[in-house]
Amino acid sequence: MINGWQILLGTFISSVSQVILKKSAAKQYPSRIKEYLNPLVITAYAMFFGATLLSVLAYRTADLSLGAVFETSGYIYITVFGLIFFGEKPTKRKLAALGLIIAGTVIYTLG
Repeated sequence: MINGWQILLGTFISSVSQVILKKSAAKQYPSRIKEYLNPLVITAYAMFFGATLLSVLAYRTADLSLGAVFETSGYIYITVFGLIFFGEKPTKRKLAALGLIIAGTVIYTLG
């Protein structure tokens, strides 16, 4: 049986780390080395590592097709985080696409 919660958690952690990287990229740094070796970037890559580890553990017993469906939750997380942290307004087209993703996920998991 798939460990869906591990994949969802890993996708969430990965999405959070993307937000941290974007926040870091918006800042000015005095040197190239400080641009890449600062607490935000190091934290984000550590989180990516943790998310990858969760995925590896989950996929040891996972049905790969179902795992891919769970990973689409990242689109939802990123849209919500973009709205909250960056004030990005989703377009009607993006909201329709998210609706299709959610509907497809629900249909696949129930069917």
